[in-house]
Amino acid sequence: MSMSPGVDLSGAGGLGVLAFRGADAARFLQGQLSADVEKLAPGASTLAGLHNAQGRVIALLALVRPANDEILAVLPRELLAPVAQRLGKYLFRARVRIGDESDSLRVLGMPPGSDTAGGVAIAWGDRHLLVVPRGLEGIDPGTSLAAWECADVAAGMPQVYGATSESFVAQMLNLDLLGAIAFDKGCYTGQEVIARAHYRGRVKRRMQRWRHTGATGLKPGDAARSRDGRPLAVVRVARDAEGRHELLAIGNFGPAADGGAEAASEAGIIVDGPLPLPYPLPE
Repeated sequence: MSMSPGVDLSGAGGLGVLAFRGADAARFLQGQLSADVEKLAPGASTLAGLHNAQGRVIALLALVRPANDEILAVLPRELLAPVAQRLGKYLFRARVRIGDESDSLRVLGMPPGSDTAGGVAIAWGDRHLLVVPRGLEGIDPGTSLAAWECADVAAGMPQVYGATSESFVAQMLNLDLLGAIAFDKGCYTGQEVIARAHYRGRVKRRMQRWRHTGATGLKPGDAARSRDGRPLAVVRVARDAEGRHELLAIGNFGPAADGGAEAASEAGIIVDGPLPLPYPLPE
């Protein structure tokens, strides 16, 4: 078996896998996450947010349903235990087992058009995350991790880490634009706040793409500012082959930004942008 070159995303500090198995797996997650999990057919995937009561994102989960009674969730390894513990509080009598499968499964990032045989594929923009058993023959990770992360930033794909968990409302991370929120499903934690932002008011702060060419590094949770003084909250950072920092950060955008509705800031590293995203932000 041969596969297109990819990149192993499951190293130390990378992505891990939570497994939800049992007859009630989909129904249980339906009441906890923002996506319509019960509508997933076997083999289908989606992004989903786990939120607190204020609508702030605890974790972003990339879900796939290999079988009717099994759902795998890919998320940063540092959040596996907190997410499993939080969800475990709501199991009650549900026929679901939650397990950390990161020691037996690894996550590969695969380019467009790559072979996904031998693993379980999760749509990730125009690419795929591939969950495969550790030790599976025929996998040829070849793309650099830095190149994959730069592609994530260019694609406007957010991520939530320990430093930013419960910092951002769902729409600030553009989860509504990435198919991670179903506004026509039943209740889940944080739904009221998320739905109100969707139906009653324009979201004034959104994640956009920026670039920093200086030597000083940035990391998720750091403060930055645009050249016109808008304060920004850093979501994720990647470093390209030329040593520039490519980043996604949240701040005022559109007419609100042009009109100076948000006070100029002197805190944080100055970044250039915003740069184009492959999807439009609502006007």
